[in-house]
Amino acid sequence: MIAGSFPSSRPRRNRQSSWSRDMMRENHLSVKDLIWPLFVQEGNNTASKITSMPGVSRLTIDLVVEHAAKAKELGIPAIALFPNTPDELKSEDGYEGVNPENLVCRTVRAIKAQVPDIGIICDVALDPYTTHGQDGIVKNGYVDNDLTLEALINQAHIQVNAGCDIIAPSDMMDGRVGAIRRTLEMREFHNVQIMAYAAKYASAFYGPFRDAVGSGGLLKGDKKSYQMDPANGDEALREVALDITEGADSVMVKPGLPYLDIVRDVRANFNIPVYAYQVSGEYAMIEAAAAAGAGDRDALVLETLMSFKRAGCSGVLTYHAAHAAKLLHG
Repeated sequence: MIAGSFPSSRPRRNRQSSWSRDMMRENHLSVKDLIWPLFVQEGNNTASKITSMPGVSRLTIDLVVEHAAKAKELGIPAIALFPNTPDELKSEDGYEGVNPENLVCRTVRAIKAQVPDIGIICDVALDPYTTHGQDGIVKNGYVDNDLTLEALINQAHIQVNAGCDIIAPSDMMDGRVGAIRRTLEMREFHNVQIMAYAAKYASAFYGPFRDAVGSGGLLKGDKKSYQMDPANGDEALREVALDITEGADSVMVKPGLPYLDIVRDVRANFNIPVYAYQVSGEYAMIEAAAAAGAGDRDALVLETLMSFKRAGCSGVLTYHAAHAAKLLHG
């Protein structure tokens, strides 16, 4: 790299005015880069605040439809749905996850009836439906990989039947992308995308999310036997390579900010869209910092989102999506 030397080289020349900064900007954040995760609950015309996520609520289906319309109006291309399943419908095997009339499927159908041209991403994992809070079926105290695959295949199938556009397996079971892709092809859902949670870490940043879907208080043990060790980077590239080989159309790194190095490495090694999930704990920290006067909320939101773009993200799942969209629209 040739950097030049002072005084012939003065990098501040390019930064001296707003028009010049705009012209020299290397990365650009757009509303089209945002995906808005929404939590859905049973009931009607009700929003339930999530204490650990200030400004975020669980919404009944009718209100989720309104939020989908709002997302469309703001230019946000897609939303991601996560259910708060009533406790009485949870079971050891997470059977409600494969019920075609479950909360997610009814929400997808309602959105498609009212806002047909917004993308809908559905999470594939059993933790919102199990009494033990694990992402799969537990056998002899261990989350059984191959038993879980059959449930995930069926879960993906009912979501696609309901109208889901992108299946997002977040469970981290081995072979699940290939199993789902083969099933979608066999059943002639050729155009349904798979956005694989390819590098999902066993992170301490998921706490508020588990409160939101009602699995936090139920979780028995941890998820370290299937989610990735935060100490590992090279392993993430192997996971991504496997998911691409099995038929993923895009991949995701989760969490976001603590793993920007992984995003960068995935972008450098694979020619595939890569997304990051700015998870609930990251959202809560920004809100806490702003509430404490430690930083300007708007600036914190936009700066963190830009960091994802700079690392190489094609887009970001963020609970700040609607707020960021309004800021980007000026």
